[in-house]
Amino acid sequence: MASWLPETLLEIVGQGPAPSKDYYQLLVTRSQVIFRWWKISLRSEYRSAKPGETKDSHGAFLENSHLQVQIALIFGARILDYVFNLCEGKFDFLERLSDNLLLSIISYLDLEDIARLSQTSRRFAKLCTCDKLWEKIVLSACDTVTPDMRALAEDMGWRQMFFTNKLQLQRRLRKRRQGQGSHRNSQL
Repeated sequence: MASWLPETLLEIVGQGPAPSKDYYQLLVTRSQVIFRWWKISLRSEYRSAKPGETKDSHGAFLENSHLQVQIALIFGARILDYVFNLCEGKFDFLERLSDNLLLSIISYLDLEDIARLSQTSRRFAKLCTCDKLWEKIVLSACDTVTPDMRALAEDMGWRQMFFTNKLQLQRRLRKRRQGQGSHRNSQL
């Protein structure tokens, strides 16, 4: 496995399906799949039960259908597929990037591409509509952003500001200044 990868590729915890109260941890490292469980029960025969653990190499995990079924029941088919991909050396590199780095990358895309990207996953939908991204886009598209424009964008949202035409923005800025002026006069 590549040495540039972090030691832990995936760590997830969860509770077993009802009526179980047991807790589980799934840990995928560069070389192993580790599955841990803690029995939670009021029954006297389980009170002294110690936590359990199985460790498989990636290859052994791909052959262990019993463990695969347990993971699918507890964490779902999507997580099981993700673990398969990790064990086979198939990594989703975008998934591993931080939101700030992704926002920097997305800010260079065309608007049509941002719209398409927002439809690919919940994470990208959230990133493609967040104010941080649209602030970067507005700042790169405008020669100057006055303090009044910045305040208006904070109020209405940077994305909304980007898609509002220039005439409407001028009207809103004028109303904002008039509102602040009358507010100051009433305080005096």
